[in-house]
Amino acid sequence: MWRSWRAGIREVRVKVKELRDYKKQKDFLICVDSDGCAMDTMNAKHFHCFGPCMVKEWGLERWRDQILERWNEINLFTMTRGINRFKGLARALREIQEKYRRVEDLPALEQWVQSAPELSNGALARAIGERDSICLRKALAWSEAVNQAVEKLPEEEIYPFPGVEKALAAAHKEADVAVVSSANREAVLNEWEKHGLLEHTDIVMAQDSGSKADCISELTGRGYRADHVLMCGDAAGDLAAAEQNGVYFYPVLVRREEQSWKEFVTEGLPRFMAGTFGDGYQQEQRKNFLENLNGGKSW
Repeated sequence: MWRSWRAGIREVRVKVKELRDYKKQKDFLICVDSDGCAMDTMNAKHFHCFGPCMVKEWGLERWRDQILERWNEINLFTMTRGINRFKGLARALREIQEKYRRVEDLPALEQWVQSAPELSNGALARAIGERDSICLRKALAWSEAVNQAVEKLPEEEIYPFPGVEKALAAAHKEADVAVVSSANREAVLNEWEKHGLLEHTDIVMAQDSGSKADCISELTGRGYRADHVLMCGDAAGDLAAAEQNGVYFYPVLVRREEQSWKEFVTEGLPRFMAGTFGDGYQQEQRKNFLENLNGGKSW
């Protein structure tokens, strides 16, 4: 289990720099999302943690099956896959209010989600300190319960997709490698360290680092040319973050993850390093990505 393994602090984690200490080492930068992209964790976390914790926190057992099915649609199998947990929560609660029952003080959560520069437990706690709200307090309790549930997931539920370590090792020989994730930072560090992936990375930027677009912007500001930066991701938010920064995007396709990582090693990475990624290959990959996620439709 996680706790027995986490008892010791590994040296490799110390080598993963904080943003304030991060310096460009190579000419190229490859950013990699964690959940659902490098780590096969999305289904387990949403099936067993996110959705069920929401049902319990808001007392929605009467409509459990319908609500969990919809939660999974929003967060796993459509263009909103990988949405920030609090944005997904606000969206789900809005539908619940419209279809099933009133959610007390829901506008307070929606306003915070729309306006907060950082969407994390810490930022939410600070917001509660400034404006007490039952919905904000329940959202924080839900998020903390999710983190606890994730920690208790069986070890066999948390592992990298086949080919990920090989791909990261190959990438790290050629480029600086950054984890850019909207997941909980401690969970990302634990999962990547446990499976030997941290040794192939230079920096971890997670939920507490800001949006993915902001993270990529911060990293590219360390001296990388835009056409020397690549974002690997499985969700529309990863594509958007890449395009907002004018950098390349390589998709890890849902239900075709192993194949995607194989192609990254044999074609994506070589093209990126050779400067030919944008010669039609990027457009082809973007098209495949949108078609794979619900035919390009969004919710």
